[in-house]
Amino acid sequence: MCQLLGMNCNTPTDIVFSFTGFATRSSEHGDGFGIAFFEERGVRLFVDHVAASVSPVAELVKRYPIKSRNVIAHIRKATQGHVALENCHPFVRELWGRYWVFAHNGNLKDFAPRLHAAFHPVGDTDSERAFCWLLQELAKHHACMPTVEALTETLQELVPQLSCHGTFNFMLSQGDALWAHANTRLHYLVRQSPFGVARLQDEDMQLNFAELAGEKDRVCVIATEPLTVDEPWTAFEPGRVMACVNGAPL
Repeated sequence: MCQLLGMNCNTPTDIVFSFTGFATRSSEHGDGFGIAFFEERGVRLFVDHVAASVSPVAELVKRYPIKSRNVIAHIRKATQGHVALENCHPFVRELWGRYWVFAHNGNLKDFAPRLHAAFHPVGDTDSERAFCWLLQELAKHHACMPTVEALTETLQELVPQLSCHGTFNFMLSQGDALWAHANTRLHYLVRQSPFGVARLQDEDMQLNFAELAGEKDRVCVIATEPLTVDEPWTAFEPGRVMACVNGAPL
């Protein structure tokens, strides 16, 4: 299946270190990749239908330290939908005058929801259909942008209607918070003072964050599998929707 990577921070931070290790995993997930960076209300979206390990677009991301407070990345191993640019995650839509970014790992069987005119998939994946349905239902539940806490509660109510169709691990953000859910595998890590040295699991690369981060900096990194070998990653509780704000889970 696909793999997910997300980052939520209290100050704009680049994801070059984590993405470098994450992209290496595309040797087993070679049906495309994508990464989205929030910058204020705007989103930079990079997608390619080839593996991140060989994509010039991925190489650009590794060498261009874009700083963001919320990032979602995805490497694809197709289960539904053909290998094409329109089927690459993350997907982006507008709701309540804000961009929303979504990526999914899993396989939803027999999921064919009724969608109204505001949200329709462009590609032919179960993932994009799930995203459109989620936004449609959020719009039904709330007339305008709710609080992070209220949105988390609504997502917790909606997610079982998707996960009953199969594996549904996802990340979602509108630029202020990052939501993540796993009914199989996701792990998270909070980096904060006192910072230390981190070494990638998939690449011969390490960083001393004590030399790079400020004392008040805080970063929450979420990944399908832990990216580093010497940091305290925590497995998600299955079924829980977790919201991260300012680099920490609520």
